[in-house]
Amino acid sequence: MSKKYTNIFYWIAMAGLMVWFAYTKGWILANFESIDAKQALHYLENDNNVTLLDVRTVGEYKAGHLRDATLIPVDALAANLGMLKADKNKKILVYCRTGNRSIAASRILEKNGFTPLNVKGGIIQLMAAKAEIVISK
Repeated sequence: MSKKYTNIFYWIAMAGLMVWFAYTKGWILANFESIDAKQALHYLENDNNVTLLDVRTVGEYKAGHLRDATLIPVDALAANLGMLKADKNKKILVYCRTGNRSIAASRILEKNGFTPLNVKGGIIQLMAAKAEIVISK
């Protein structure tokens, strides 16, 4: 009987782990759109109703970011949503390094009435798509 319960517990834990992983990747329960780097660049070039949000650290931002990006690290986003108040009716392109932190940020934004567009692959994919990178001092 003990082995049976161990097996049940194992499969429940594995299912929970898979659900958690899918949630953190934005594959489930995501009320926002994820777009690729080329789509993001298209928005930036053709849509004036878009705000660009970098949710990486200050150091990452200074090392290279997209022109006109607003920096609000994901850990500070919930406390600093007021910085985006003027952008409430705009689409917000959210990026990080690889696309993981931007999912968490997109969830925060969506929960607070914003319209986030998560950039899959982050700045790495944006650079591969030939996005212009600015270095800060």
